[in-house]
Amino acid sequence: MKIKKENLIHDAFDIGISIKGIDGVLEIIGGIILLFASPIRVNKIIDILTRHELSQDPNDIIAHYLTNFAHNFSASAQLFGSFFLLSHGIIKVFLVVSLWKGKHWAYPLAVSIFSLFTVYQMYRYFLKPSPLLIILSVLDIFVIVLTWLEYKRVKSEITKGRGIGHLGH
Repeated sequence: MKIKKENLIHDAFDIGISIKGIDGVLEIIGGIILLFASPIRVNKIIDILTRHELSQDPNDIIAHYLTNFAHNFSASAQLFGSFFLLSHGIIKVFLVVSLWKGKHWAYPLAVSIFSLFTVYQMYRYFLKPSPLLIILSVLDIFVIVLTWLEYKRVKSEITKGRGIGHLGH
């Protein structure tokens, strides 16, 4: 029973960090796009994307959020957003690759960094509440717990003399 539980946690960990890795790559792509997109172009793109939806449902929450974002989008917001996305994405991808390689130092570092990201998301939530920030934070906490449990499993295997990383079963 214990082995099945460990395998389930290990598999959930692999899925969780894979999602984090995909998220990191998407953040890098988004940061690069944002870096080269002018505020006027962002306004036009969001207008095109939301026009049809708002004509059919004038109360669409997501479309209103996007149009509000576009109208408040400035060059300084563009630079901050690009830096934010690029730095988050690069850090996440670096940590995920390190975890996939079974680097033992990466587990506590990932827990620490992902925890800091979560604290920042909660800070942002209290400044401007968003259900998306709550969802992201809950998912991050789930990955943090799985990373810590996987780290304990890997340490236990090393202590027992098996010495295998997270990819071994």
